[in-house]
Amino acid sequence: MISTLEDYRAFYAEEIRAVAGLRSEVLVHAFATVPRERFLGPGPWKIASLGMNMSQTVRYLATADADPRRVYHNVLISLDESRQLNNGQPSALAAWLDALCLKQGERFVHIGAGVGYYTAIAAEAVGPGGSVLAIEVEPELASRARRNLQPWKNVEVVSGDGSRYDPGPADAIFVNAGVTHPAALWLDRLKPGGRLLYPLTFEAGGAGGKGCMILVKRDGERALVGIHADCLAPLRRRNGAKAASARTANPPRVALSPELEAKATRAREAEAQGAAYVCGCDYETIVRRGAHCT
Repeated sequence: MISTLEDYRAFYAEEIRAVAGLRSEVLVHAFATVPRERFLGPGPWKIASLGMNMSQTVRYLATADADPRRVYHNVLISLDESRQLNNGQPSALAAWLDALCLKQGERFVHIGAGVGYYTAIAAEAVGPGGSVLAIEVEPELASRARRNLQPWKNVEVVSGDGSRYDPGPADAIFVNAGVTHPAALWLDRLKPGGRLLYPLTFEAGGAGGKGCMILVKRDGERALVGIHADCLAPLRRRNGAKAASARTANPPRVALSPELEAKATRAREAEAQGAAYVCGCDYETIVRRGAHCT
């Protein structure tokens, strides 16, 4: 019988493993041990629902009480309902972290860290011998993340623009905010064999966008790029103005090939029809570092 908080966390971790298809046992253990309620603020909490149509306005339903067992489900939980700012879908974030193949002792950079829950999950994955840099553009969220992450001594939290803040050499970089292209700085800071995962967003009206996750691997002087997975849920651009100025001053070093553009176009068309479009997840040698923009 599942009754204790520890039981709920363990079941939650197995639920995430099943839904996300996790390969990393370390990530499963992290989801079973990192206290999600620590990062959400006091309960009761509001659970976000996108309904049957992923483009509908988000609805929020309050939990019955402040029992922390309420947050151990594969659901988004509101951080700020007025802005539709949420602690993200666990299975989605888990799958993306799993795609980065984090290893003990590595240097991990989390851009768009929010309140730090998934930063803590990643910190468990790289272990005490590794290090984590969490970058959050909103000072209030960065302050919360800094408090929340105090038990993880291998984590540093900074408040700043993740497209311009120099993280130093990194084994893996995860961008948790919608962008129109990868910043040249992120590509330059990847160590040999380093991985970058970011959501490439398309215009969808309003403050958000929709798109797909792009996985980049540094292979010598080349960048191996592929579509990791589609994202049909809205992706928030929390730093749109700064990203726009960065596009003019610092053009991307990676250009999408016709093949990748075609996949992105088909993904947009399928989403418009209310259908899920699934791309292959294998790396493709599509671009090289220093390619001209198209």
